[in-house]
Amino acid sequence: MPENGEITSTITNNIATIEFHHPKGNSLPGRMLRDLAQTITGMGSKEDVNVVVLKSSGDGAFCAGASFDELIAIDNFKEGKHFFMGFSLVLNAMRSCPKLIIVRVQGKTVGGGVGLAAGGDYTLAHKSAAIKLSELALGIGPFVVGPAVERKIGPAAFSALSIDASSWNSAEWACQHGLFSRICSTHEKLDEEVNALSEQLSDYSPEAMKELKKMLWKGTDHWDELLEERAEISGRLVLSDFTKEFIREFKSK
Repeated sequence: MPENGEITSTITNNIATIEFHHPKGNSLPGRMLRDLAQTITGMGSKEDVNVVVLKSSGDGAFCAGASFDELIAIDNFKEGKHFFMGFSLVLNAMRSCPKLIIVRVQGKTVGGGVGLAAGGDYTLAHKSAAIKLSELALGIGPFVVGPAVERKIGPAAFSALSIDASSWNSAEWACQHGLFSRICSTHEKLDEEVNALSEQLSDYSPEAMKELKKMLWKGTDHWDELLEERAEISGRLVLSDFTKEFIREFKSK
């Protein structure tokens, strides 16, 4: 696997599988976010794809969120907005993709990774897949992923998750609040469940699934503008001395 991360994709029996990998906990630098968004959009336009599976590599963390190396290097608003627009592009690609998207969450997920789990139309997780929205602790806030997460778990749970930015919430908590559709006790069982559901959906009517997806995401047509506005908030806050110092201390541990 490349040290700077990569996005890979395959199509088998009308099932598109998109996998992202980064050696630092499957974190997502800006380049990978844009590659991921383009890949999702591309798969959505293919006639030989009926369903999309989004996953990350390995059995460890699903996604460590934003790349701290990249965050600490941001030194102006334009760069900050550009970075956070990467998450906006991915979430809007998931939202507007006409195919149903299954997300496989095999381990802990933080920040933007929680957004990816929320962007799925059906998210299957391993029992170890605890979640955390750590952005407020960084001096930012879960602004870009917020609409996707709140849409799934509701305002009360989203408020609790956003404010208690240093605590992990269990996979069971995430399932009870609707972020995860189902929890599996082993990674083998998780793969079996993902494969079974994707194979089942691959035989369904593409037109029916497209119409269902439109219905499921009703009321989100304004997200292109909304998530850009949220990226501007994060892009401004990431320049603060508070955030820079937090990241330096975190990286020195």
